Amino acid sequence: MAEETISAVITALGEGAVGIVRISGEHALAVGERLFKAASGKALGAYPANTMVYGHVYDLDGSLVDEVLAVFMRGPRSYTAEDVVEIQCHGGLQSLKKILALTYAAGARPAEAGEFTKRAFLNGRIDLTQAEAVMDIIRSRSEASLKLAARQQQGQLARELRGLRSALVDVVVNLEAVIDYPEEDIEDVTYARVQQSVSDCCIAIDKLLAHAHTGKILREGLRTAIVGKPNVGKSSLLNALLKEDRAIVSQYAGTTRDVIEEQLLLDGVPLVLADTAGIRSTDDFVEKIGVEKSRQLLQDAELVICVVDGSKGLTTEDEAILAAASGKPCVIIVNKSDLGLAVDLDALRERFGKDKVMTLSAKTLTGVEDFSAWLKNYVYGSEGTLSDGAYVQNARQERLLREARQSLQEAGEAAAALLPYDCIEIDVRNAIDLLGEITGDTVQDEIINEIFSRFCIGK
Repeated sequence: MAEETISAVITALGEGAVGIVRISGEHALAVGERLFKAASGKALGAYPANTMVYGHVYDLDGSLVDEVLAVFMRGPRSYTAEDVVEIQCHGGLQSLKKILALTYAAGARPAEAGEFTKRAFLNGRIDLTQAEAVMDIIRSRSEASLKLAARQQQGQLARELRGLRSALVDVVVNLEAVIDYPEEDIEDVTYARVQQSVSDCCIAIDKLLAHAHTGKILREGLRTAIVGKPNVGKSSLLNALLKEDRAIVSQYAGTTRDVIEEQLLLDGVPLVLADTAGIRSTDDFVEKIGVEKSRQLLQDAELVICVVDGSKGLTTEDEAILAAASGKPCVIIVNKSDLGLAVDLDALRERFGKDKVMTLSAKTLTGVEDFSAWLKNYVYGSEGTLSDGAYVQNARQERLLREARQSLQEAGEAAAALLPYDCIEIDVRNAIDLLGEITGDTVQDEIINEIFSRFCIGK
């Protein structure tokens, strides 16, 4: 890697005011100087580092390509911690393609997906959580997700994890002292102290896991399915949340026969919202396909909104749908509250929980704000907003945290059972390695390659 110089367009392709070509590596300056000529006649490398220089890019035959600005950033004070040259040209597709081709002719090779950020990680400028946060910033769907990603990019989660690893390393060091020098009367490490240290780390991991779904939702959106029997107001609810007539609404049952999926921000919470066909038994071939899709969405959704007609009592179809949703995160919307309530709210709240059953009128919009408040509490917890603590960013990190906690739990149980110290050490070391995989301190090459392959070219 150190011997190869790479280049790529780092701005979105298409017509724009400005486009940027980045060159990174040991020979970045030499490559840049072969195609860029400063208007002053001085070489780019003759200017102080990080100085924006006005000039032109010329083709191999000496013909003018574009009027540009160029900057040389000397490593390690650059994005990749290597020597970097960036050329800012006009944002036309042909200009960018031509300048990029000239960098190849001058000795650079095309950058792979995520290779600039990968080099920043491998060169020690950022850790793996910060690298993953870079893509989270790019893909942010809301102000809250951007705020969280920016925090992670500053290393908030990594600092907390390294603190846990440091505490566990102390446990291992003390255990090894007891193992290596059994003749010494070393009292610093006792089974009780090991249990206390492991317990403290488990509590800290539990706090991170408690907000794991928050980070995932803000990053990817909450996959939400609106389900119910026909004509209970599912499409009306979708329209009310979107504040537009997206779905057809009529008094006839079975109007919605396919899944309508929309993305929206509800009080800062990104939702991937699916309005489904009414679930019922039917002989209509097309409607039957829609009903099967609805059942599958109910199973796959991360949150289920069960809609019932509050102006009528619950039917066997309602009960079947409520039973299917009872094992999943769900909220019960008793719709058509403007027509009077015939549903036993107390019975529903006793069955599903007081906070998970609410009345609403999709027609008058009464109760929509209550649902928004419930959703914010579901995503953020009782605070109802993004707290200042560290958040887990993705499923990879959550899985590793759960595995580390399991190892620590086993270490605590081994200490409680007064098992040999080396048995305890194995579990503690495993937890240290698992936490290191999150930050990249102990991660394997294939995992690194898989993570950065998800990045876009130019990042």
